[in-house]
Amino acid sequence: MTASILIVEDEEPIQILLTYNLQAEGFRVRATANGEDTAHLVNEERPDLILLDWMLPGISGIEVCRLLRSRPETRDIPVIMLTARGEENERVRGLATGADDYIVKPFSVPELLARIKTILRRVNPDAIAERLKAGDIALDRRTRRVTRATRDITLSPTEFRLLEYLMQSPGRVYSRSQLLDAVWGRDIYVDERTVDVHVGRLRKCLKRGREIDPIRTVRGMGYSFDERFGRG
Repeated sequence: MTASILIVEDEEPIQILLTYNLQAEGFRVRATANGEDTAHLVNEERPDLILLDWMLPGISGIEVCRLLRSRPETRDIPVIMLTARGEENERVRGLATGADDYIVKPFSVPELLARIKTILRRVNPDAIAERLKAGDIALDRRTRRVTRATRDITLSPTEFRLLEYLMQSPGRVYSRSQLLDAVWGRDIYVDERTVDVHVGRLRKCLKRGREIDPIRTVRGMGYSFDERFGRG
């Protein structure tokens, strides 16, 4: 699974615990200790889900959630509120503000992971589905196998991650910098031209003869998996 999760949590041990366990489950994770950074991080790359601490320095988690729900472009991002407040009226307040779920500290990591997966299955099944399919191309996350029609396609690990990421959101255009962050990671420095090289290699692997190229180049912007692929 390559769903993206944004952690907004100011307690460093909890932030580290969450990051480690989510990455171990295969999620892509970004984290901040400041609620005021949330809007910028969401605009930079829309997460599939946000883990949001109630008690934050400066702007509170409740206010962050309220702001997210007030904007059309962020109102449908799932939010799980993390808090030490366990009273019923506080849970009601958090849910009434727009949180999709509410979990009290100290919490069970397996329970939190189960709740995350339940929400993602409901709102974005492709984010955790074991198999992605578009037209005659199929990608199996469990076996790491890619096929087109009846032939197997051999991809490098990087090309597999690139295809997987693009296939999750057909039609969505990703800039080179977004693809670098998602596929290579923020901690690894590579030039943006590296993206062009790997997209070229991926295209050669996916397309033979008169087969349709499923990857669309959007001049001046980046790349997308063509949402029209396989139609008709």
